[in-house]
Amino acid sequence: MLKKKWTALLAGAAMAFTVNAAAATELTIFWAEWDPANYLQELVNEYTAETGVTVTVETTPWSDFQTKAFTEFNAKGDAYDMVVGDSQWLGAGSTGGHYVDLTDFFNEHKLAEVMAPATVKYYAEYDGKYWAIPAEGDAAGWAYRKDWFEDPKEMEAFKAKYGYDLGVPEDYKQLRDIAEFFYRPDDKKYGIAIYTDNSYDAMAMGIESAVFSYGGDLGDYSTYKVDGIINSPENIAAVEMYKELYGFTPPNWGKVFFQEDNQAITENLAAMSMNFFAFFPALDNPALNPNAANTGYFANPKGPSGAQHAALGGQGISIVSYSQNKEEAMKFLEWFIRDDVQQKWADLGGYTCSQAVLKSEAFRNATPYNEAFYQSMFMVKDFWAVPEYAELLTAMNNRLYPYVVGGEGTAKEALDGLAADWNATFKKYGRM
Repeated sequence: MLKKKWTALLAGAAMAFTVNAAAATELTIFWAEWDPANYLQELVNEYTAETGVTVTVETTPWSDFQTKAFTEFNAKGDAYDMVVGDSQWLGAGSTGGHYVDLTDFFNEHKLAEVMAPATVKYYAEYDGKYWAIPAEGDAAGWAYRKDWFEDPKEMEAFKAKYGYDLGVPEDYKQLRDIAEFFYRPDDKKYGIAIYTDNSYDAMAMGIESAVFSYGGDLGDYSTYKVDGIINSPENIAAVEMYKELYGFTPPNWGKVFFQEDNQAITENLAAMSMNFFAFFPALDNPALNPNAANTGYFANPKGPSGAQHAALGGQGISIVSYSQNKEEAMKFLEWFIRDDVQQKWADLGGYTCSQAVLKSEAFRNATPYNEAFYQSMFMVKDFWAVPEYAELLTAMNNRLYPYVVGGEGTAKEALDGLAADWNATFKKYGRM
């Protein structure tokens, strides 16, 4: 009798220990240091409240993000259970064995139908399989000073000079005209702010937006052919336009990214400013932007042929293959993709990739920039996602930065050189 009672007590203690162990489970998500990561931490606190599982969003500055992540991956470390990785990482993350194959999960939950098509293609898929769940949608867009655009005297002067009404630019020609019109260095007033930082992918993404809208492309992603594509007449014209726009930027604008481009609006420097939508919430905050009430937003404009695209930003969330908590991480993803959670993600300021949420009137009218974001997420295109993407990106920066910012050579010479660089890289990795 005593033995049975003791056995029962031991069984009960073991069960309690199991429950407590499960409740004590912790998950770590690694991401770059920016506002969306703060929104994600706020969101996952609700998961903790529901399940008892503590989820920590660990961050590091953007400049260290790629290096720190892949250092841990290559060491097969288990410091991170999940990573919200850049779309370009899919090739390296999957072929390197760093990401868990989520194809069955993706198909079971019909995520190809649930998420916006571009986010599935660029945030999740590589080589016919799925390695991430679309998490933070993002695209390059524009902020502008509505009060400058709507000033009657400015409107009258603009129409007298260019022959059409001053307003949100419909194409790159109008974008260029408006940038020129507001470029008044003697008044410390400038036409436009664009990305020029060449340390990672900032300038490349700015140029991509022009290239894609000019009807160009970076290459044939299925055959790795780049000759006649990256250095096409369309791309040459797009890069020439980007350089021309650089001529209407504020002083010392030769190595800037999102922080400076937001400052172009908050500090009354420029009429228009390129940035990713993830950075626009700061411009809508009067505490951060004294011009918040007079700041408007628009999607990347069309090119000369009518094509309209924007460079893709944003990330998908992947399970790290070296995690000791893969089963719990999978449960977290099941929670994250729920319709109600995606709505909360959007409400907090995260950019959901859920088609249902994106298309809803509530979302599109929730902020001054959501409508432009909605439009953008159905026309985005992305950089190469091959494992050697970093080498391709470095070559692009090395070729185009001296032309755009330094005024060296011609756009054709820069793109011909880039085609040669990329051919050499693809041959080195046996893709050609």
